[in-house]
Amino acid sequence: MKLLTYKVDGQNLLGVRTDRGVLDVAAAARQLEVADVPSIVDEVIGQGEAALDVLSALVEKATGANAASLWLNEEELQLGPCVTNPGKIICVGLNYRKHAEETNMPVPQYPILFNKFNNTLSGHGDDVALPRTSEKVDYEAELVIVIGKTARDVSREHALDYVFGYCNANDLSARDLQLRTNQWLLGKTCDGFSPIGPYLVTADEVGNPNELSIKATVNGEVRQHSNTNDMIFHCDEIVSYISQHFTLSPGDIILTGTPEGVVMGYPPERQVYLKDGDVVTIEIEKLGMLTNRLVAR
Repeated sequence: MKLLTYKVDGQNLLGVRTDRGVLDVAAAARQLEVADVPSIVDEVIGQGEAALDVLSALVEKATGANAASLWLNEEELQLGPCVTNPGKIICVGLNYRKHAEETNMPVPQYPILFNKFNNTLSGHGDDVALPRTSEKVDYEAELVIVIGKTARDVSREHALDYVFGYCNANDLSARDLQLRTNQWLLGKTCDGFSPIGPYLVTADEVGNPNELSIKATVNGEVRQHSNTNDMIFHCDEIVSYISQHFTLSPGDIILTGTPEGVVMGYPPERQVYLKDGDVVTIEIEKLGMLTNRLVAR
């Protein structure tokens, strides 16, 4: 199932993307008199399979009812982040072999973890302001793991059982701020620096998360094109590793690293960082396309 968040008068609403269009979940529940329907994506994640069963039944009933008013045109919607209130935003650095090579950094022995905050969240179609304090903002196509069950000390063998789904992310990074000190946080946590979406796709639709094409384009030019099988630490290992150290909760998101092709990996004479008006699209197989424009603050 593909879930999305859209905004009306500043309120986050839940939609289900189908071949027919986006089902207005709240309107369908009212009109078709279906009870106990989740109203926001956080409730779906928290309730898990029970919520997905209710939504599946609602989609089927709405399709059979032939109620055209319940179906929305995705192109006309203002989308929000596909996960609106994660308790934790955890990121994995240097997690693709070719990316480590292009940046002349050693392949890590353990996952390199850092965090972002909710101020960085933005949605598909949002403009993201370039910080005035940086001249080196970079794009990073990343696969996001969305946790669906409380996970503590889980084995690698069972780690993906705790995953609700996946989505695209652009881990925007102000490289000059990131590398100012040994801690990367400042360059990673500027407002809007974690666009995610457009959809939260359930794990059953994705299958093996480490067999997905991943791509980033800037103004239509392909800059990154790889596969998640190049990850140093695969998704199951990441979830298991993190859970050995602290508890993962439903709604937590994990950005799993970026492949080669970022601006920082180019020779200095070829490094052209993002500027006002640049449009970046992240596309991961089965997860749709996430597009944002960078604008001067």
